Parts: sequence; structure tokens; C-alpha cells
Amino acid sequence: MKHLRVFCLLMVLSLAAGALAQGSANAPAAKPATPQAQTTSQPAPSISNVIDREISLVEKEFVDAADAMPEDKFNFSPTGLNIQGSDYKGVRTFAEEVKHVATANYMFWGAITGDPMPAGVKGPNGPADIKTKAEIMKYLKDSYTLGHKAAGMLNSENVVGTVTIMMSPKPVSRLFVSTFAVAHAFDHYGQMVEYLRMNGIVPPASRGQ
Repeated sequence: MKHLRVFCLLMVLSLAAGALAQGSANAPAAKPATPQAQTTSQPAPSISNVIDREISLVEKEFVDAADAMPEDKFNFSPTGLNIQGSDYKGVRTFAEEVKHVATANYMFWGAITGDPMPAGVKGPNGPADIKTKAEIMKYLKDSYTLGHKAAGMLNSENVVGTVTIMMSPKPVSRLFVSTFAVAHAFDHYGQMVEYLRMNGIVPPASRGQ
């Protein structure tokens, strides 16, 4: 009797092993592991696309801020607020801030592209006949179009070569004028943010997503 039980147990184990083997044979072959993330082809970093990216960043914030001010407030300056202890006499209006940055953009980036200054520029605040919001916004946006053109002309061979600009008695490098235009715009962007907030307007970059 004992031998019979052992024999039956061996038969059961043999049948189970056979079933497992059959199941493994019928199972689909395992697919090779795939990478967790596909590597996408990216252009190699270059002087041109790095600076173009910087220009795009300031362009987005500055243009959005300029466009956020209503047209009837475009000539706002804090001079008329008569804030006790303040000294705003002679500061630029909001419109002049925008025109000033655009004019500087033309000067800096035009030194790289060879484009002349826009007609009517006789000072740091741009043409006097550009007055409406639509005209000023076009003047601003066109200056950034020139910036992208300038960035596209930069390479490792010419970036430290020099150009001449009106504000400097000595030639300066293309690297300097291309990047200083960005720094200059961000400087005035901070002042424009204050003008917006003085009029109860939250700058677009500070609004909740």
C-alpha cells in the first residue's frame, strides 16, 4: 500500500511538470526590454541657437508686458501720482519705455546684421511719430525679428569679432551686443512691471497658470 501511494504521488508530479512545460512552450516569446525613454535627436548646441533662445525668453516676457497695458494707459508715468518722498520727475512713460527698448534692440542687433536704424530715430526713445499702441507694438515686435536674424548670423568664428555701435567710442564684440540687448530689456522690464501694478494690472508672467 505504501508503494502504491508513492507511485500515485510520482504520477501526479509528473503530470504537473508536463503541464507546466506545455504552457511554457505555448506562451508568446517575451519581448526585449525597451528603453524607458526614447532619445530624440536634438541639434547640437551652438552660439547661434543659445543666443536665439535668450532672445526668445526676453521677447516673450517683454512683449506680453507691453501688450498688457491698455492703450489709454500707454502714456502713464508715476510723475502724476504725487507720491510723498518720491522723485519721478523726467522718467519715461510706459510707451517711452517700450520704444526705448525697441530702439536699443535695433541699435545692438542691427550692428550684427548691418540693418540701418528705422526711419525717424533721433534719440533713445525712437521715432516721435509712432504714438498709438498698435504702432508701438509693431515697432517692438519688429525689433525682436531683427534679434533673431542677428542670432542666426553668429557662429564660433565671428562671435568675438567686433562691431561698432553709437553708444560706444570703441568697437565691441558681437557676443557683447547680442547678449547685452537681452540684459538691457530685462532691466526696463522691471520698471514696466511697476507701471503695470500701479495701474492694477498683474504682469502676465506673474499670473497663475
